Amino acid sequence: MSATEFEGSSHLKGLDEDSMQMVIDTVDQIKKRLLPRETILEFDKNNTFPEEIIRTMLGPDIGLHLLFIPEEYGGMGGGARDSCALVRAISRICLGVSTAFFAIQLGADPLLVGGTEEQKQKWLGAISEGNTMVAYAVTEAEAGSNLAALKTKADSVMNEDGEITGYRINGSKQFISTGGYADFITLLAKTPEGPTFFIVEKGTKGFVQGKGEEKHGLHASNTSPLSFTDVFVPVENLIGGIPGQGLKQAGKVFGYTRLMVAAMALGAGEAALNIVIPYAKERIQFGSSLSEKQGYTHKFVVPNAVRMEAADAYMEEVGLRCDSGEEGLDVEGSIAKLFATETANKTAEDAIQALGGYGYICEYEVEKIKRDVKVTCIYEGTSEIQQNIISTFRWKKTRKTKGAFYTDMALEMEKLDAEMDEMGCKYYALAARALNELVNLVHENKLTRKQFIMFTLADLMTLVEVGISFARKAFALAKKGNPDAEKIRVMNRIFANEVADITAESIRKILMGTGHFDNSFKTGFMEKVSYDQLAGSCENIINDMDQVADIIFER
Repeated sequence: MSATEFEGSSHLKGLDEDSMQMVIDTVDQIKKRLLPRETILEFDKNNTFPEEIIRTMLGPDIGLHLLFIPEEYGGMGGGARDSCALVRAISRICLGVSTAFFAIQLGADPLLVGGTEEQKQKWLGAISEGNTMVAYAVTEAEAGSNLAALKTKADSVMNEDGEITGYRINGSKQFISTGGYADFITLLAKTPEGPTFFIVEKGTKGFVQGKGEEKHGLHASNTSPLSFTDVFVPVENLIGGIPGQGLKQAGKVFGYTRLMVAAMALGAGEAALNIVIPYAKERIQFGSSLSEKQGYTHKFVVPNAVRMEAADAYMEEVGLRCDSGEEGLDVEGSIAKLFATETANKTAEDAIQALGGYGYICEYEVEKIKRDVKVTCIYEGTSEIQQNIISTFRWKKTRKTKGAFYTDMALEMEKLDAEMDEMGCKYYALAARALNELVNLVHENKLTRKQFIMFTLADLMTLVEVGISFARKAFALAKKGNPDAEKIRVMNRIFANEVADITAESIRKILMGTGHFDNSFKTGFMEKVSYDQLAGSCENIINDMDQVADIIFER
């Protein structure tokens, strides 16, 4: 696969454009041949895990999973953006099926980042051959995102010479995607040296793959408990060969895996919009189509379409940074996941309301999408875990850089606004500067101990950083003369208005909601952060929404 260059310096990981298009075309063929709408609805109705179809997708005739396997182990060597595009395309068909597919990639991650060369050759090679399903077994009943509470133990087994020959594993895992069908799992267990990943094969004595859970949604995926009773694992199945490296190995892929969940959520959200938009053009109410009515377009479609585009811009930017070799993108992964999953969940919720009574009927599919997409706000770290991560690390980053982190973003937006106005950059800059002051205010008054305040900051941090990424995309498209430039420019103005509104609301919550500040201080702080100027973001906002609706509904 050919590489492209990133800003004239480092090389990007990933497939060339034509190769990636072939992969997406393959997904389209899979939809027509194996996963038509009727089949998807049947899987959902009957709680069917389509093992045969999943294995066909992995088989030699299709081999979609080869995308994320390095070329030296029989794969295609795709990058983060490629994986995002693939799981997003599958999620537009069915989020349950894409979850089953993503579980394989997730299960392979500990090997990819921590395996020895021999382990990679053996186990990644087995995945590449197309007859192996894998699961990632980390979560426990008492240890979801808090891996410090891990209870599954791995005790060393020694021979007569005192050499470790393997480990005896006891414990259980919960909510494991594809856990009931996996041919092997990558299991996180506690050794004396610390959490450690092991490979455990299906059929190993004492390893029980439990009955699948009955879930609110995601009926086409398997979610099973796993139990381990004196399960012996040979020492060569300790991933990386050195015990105690599990958390470090898991941490290496958080930014990447959470980006994948963001992509999955966007695929589901797009599927909902792809139902709602045609419906609105055909449905006549009181003499005109729903697509002509602002009560429909400006409430159920335009705001969600704007947020989806913003999420896409941020996801693409973070994927590009991953593929250029940048490391330490855990917070960016959290931002991508938090924003995309909550956006997709709201999009699906509004899709039900947009279809009225039909939205509540299984045949129209949006209620299934809503049931499915909700889990993206939960697995791979709940939205609240992401808020904790974002607020804690961005607070520390802001203090460490003495405010330069968000000030630099504000300066960038002010520069873009000077070069190309009417793109919302002015309000992104105002929001970034206000956020900077809020972080310092919270820190200096020891309000970081109040979780609700930190969640408020996390939401604002997320919106500001996503908005700035969205503005960069708008500017780049305009410079290239891209036909989508005008749509993205107008969408940026709408999103900038949302960012400004939430900034103002966050200022009020923190200043007034804590009861910590007197009126004189509150007045001075609001002047300092240009609170009144934020209100100007709504200038012509309804006309902008009309313009976006014209584009979306082809009016």
